[in-house]
Amino acid sequence: MIRNVKTIALTLLIGGLTVTGCNDSFVNTQPLDQVSGTAVWSDAALAEAFITGIYAGLGQGGFNEQQLASLTDETQFTHPGRNITTITESRSNPADQGWINNTIEWNQMYLRIRACNLALENLAKPGFPNTNNIVERLTGEAKFMRAYYYHQLVRYYGGVPIVDETYKLGEADYTAPRNTMEECINFIAKDCDDAAALLKGRTMALGRANEGAALALKARILTYAASDLYDVATAKAKSSAHAAFSKPELLGYVSGSRTERWTKARNAAKAVLDLPNFGSQMNLAAPVTPTVGTENYMNIALARNGGERDIIFSRLFTNIKQEDGGRQGLFNGPNGYNNWAGNTPIQQMVDDYEMMDGTRFSWTNPTHASAPYANRDPRFYGSILYDGAQWKPRSAANAARDPLGQIQTGRYEVVNSSGAKVTHFGLDTRNSPIEDWNGSYTGYYMRKFIDPNPGIVDQNTWQQIPWPFLRYTEAVFNYAEACIELGQDAEARTWLNKIRFRAGMPALTESGDALRQRMRNEKRIEMAFEEQRYHDARRWMIAPTTLGRKVQWIAITGTLKPGKTVSLYRYDPTSYDYTYRVAEGDPGKENRAWSDKMYFLPINRDEMNRNNKLVQNPGY
Repeated sequence: MIRNVKTIALTLLIGGLTVTGCNDSFVNTQPLDQVSGTAVWSDAALAEAFITGIYAGLGQGGFNEQQLASLTDETQFTHPGRNITTITESRSNPADQGWINNTIEWNQMYLRIRACNLALENLAKPGFPNTNNIVERLTGEAKFMRAYYYHQLVRYYGGVPIVDETYKLGEADYTAPRNTMEECINFIAKDCDDAAALLKGRTMALGRANEGAALALKARILTYAASDLYDVATAKAKSSAHAAFSKPELLGYVSGSRTERWTKARNAAKAVLDLPNFGSQMNLAAPVTPTVGTENYMNIALARNGGERDIIFSRLFTNIKQEDGGRQGLFNGPNGYNNWAGNTPIQQMVDDYEMMDGTRFSWTNPTHASAPYANRDPRFYGSILYDGAQWKPRSAANAARDPLGQIQTGRYEVVNSSGAKVTHFGLDTRNSPIEDWNGSYTGYYMRKFIDPNPGIVDQNTWQQIPWPFLRYTEAVFNYAEACIELGQDAEARTWLNKIRFRAGMPALTESGDALRQRMRNEKRIEMAFEEQRYHDARRWMIAPTTLGRKVQWIAITGTLKPGKTVSLYRYDPTSYDYTYRVAEGDPGKENRAWSDKMYFLPINRDEMNRNNKLVQNPGY
């Protein structure tokens, strides 16, 4: 890749080079908005500020207006013109990749990697005292961040050029070929090991890298490395695009033992589980009550009341600095609350929540179909806003229309002042009198990550909920998955049931492939909307039957029972007969389709033009 050194230097102002020319005093004036590189690495506070700047590549975490969940079978993005359908309809190409934010964009990741390299080179010979081992701490943070940014590139694009030093002006060649997938995985794992050793035992500020984060990232990337997509023989058997690719080593392992890779993944995950300071309520002997299960789940999502112990590495938000990451209520809340309904859960996601007794929900079961939101997994009630769900008080302007604060996503009969039955369109629909253009197409809204405090007026107030990059629970799933693949089902069940008991769900009892499928669905539910599904569906190579499905939504009708008269609608099964009909999404809105090329994104055309040593991914 050709690195634009001038652009990088301007972007990283704090590390910018102070340029001098002739002896004219004006020309020699030091710029007031920059600090020389020499000064940065001669002062501990400036060096720490430089490392802090590297974290900016994390962006808003996953709390963007458009979320990765809407590229999966979790949610659908409501608003047109954002290039999301370029990916969900498999139309990505090197000239138009589709929606790519700057936390995964090729050039942006290498800008951050260069900053890490610059820091590591200068920290190797610091010009300031190593008080309280600050050099080791900053080096550990830089190592972790470099590993994180490389893992972003690898899981979206496959093997990429490994650049572990800064390019200088006057280099003979600024291009580099892609390294193999195995080389990239090994590089990331090594950086994680180094970071963990350097950060071990240190009390780190919230939002900064720590030993647990380094170990958790290593466990994640090694779990990927052992998966179907990263094993060339398996990938070729399942994907025509991979089978025809002439450089398979760029996308996976061409040799070695998967058993050995799963063993490394298991051991890496167990190292996280053995950490003493993480994990929330993971030692229960039996399921908690459903109410407590929902509370436990929400406490983790909201990072409060002990739930924050499950979060190993996060992006923090504060009202002192109002950022988009603190606007999830506005971005995803119901239009009837004057919000934008951006990423709305689809019916397939809703249907995958089990019943309270651990059985599958089924529309062919009359009891389920007549009351589809009753007796579901307690995590459902902490994740999804559905028709009739109790939510916040509506704004003063709309409280008269719904004094109870209930979600309304259907159409219902009411009796008008003349005594005639008329249709009341739910306040949270696309026929609502309140911002109908922001209504959900699917009949659902996201509840997870939205502060339930009635005093938080979502459309005007920023919330302070962190984005969880790495959770202890993810490491539990990585450990359980590796155990299943190694035939250690009893150990896998033990750890999976810790998660289920905390949520108020009964124990799993299956073995073999049945346990594998239960584990996958369990992770889908527990880690909903946390940017796990996009990568899991690909590495498991189940995308054709999951991500490639047409979006399904719910149509709800409330018909007054004989003799009942209601003039102001409220959810009330004693007055209404409710019917629920599942329908396919509007093809004019989003016509999802899967192509095997989408297992990896295309490398942008500009990068290909800059670097003639790059090889494009298959299918593009």
